[in-house]
Amino acid sequence: MFDYDWFHGHHFQDLEAEARSRCAFTRFPNLDPATADDDPEYAAFRDALEVRRLVYLRDGFSYELKSLVDVEAKSRLTFECEPVDDQYKVGVFLVTVPFEDVVRVEVFAVHPTEKPDDMPVITGFRSRPETPPSRDG
Repeated sequence: MFDYDWFHGHHFQDLEAEARSRCAFTRFPNLDPATADDDPEYAAFRDALEVRRLVYLRDGFSYELKSLVDVEAKSRLTFECEPVDDQYKVGVFLVTVPFEDVVRVEVFAVHPTEKPDDMPVITGFRSRPETPPSRDG
């Protein structure tokens, strides 16, 4: 399911846009989706949303994707990882994985003023994951 075109084409961008839109509609449920972009409060809220992108791998590890890295090799996913542990935040971590190892991608949209205290656990910088993620969806 996941390949170069999914991440670098419109599919990944569509997922991010859908997460932003759905999150904004939870705040403005009475707006008509066809005209919501014309509402300045809705548009300002949607545009202020932060998006986290979590990539889960077959081996049970997960990473937060900070940005995609465009490399010549198209058979692997290469991205800059968002480190969660303070000791790793001093540099840049690039991660490369075969697309077939990606089992799930989650996009989480949240307004900065509404961030939950308990954010998703990222296991990519630990020696092994505490519990593997569910592969059922």
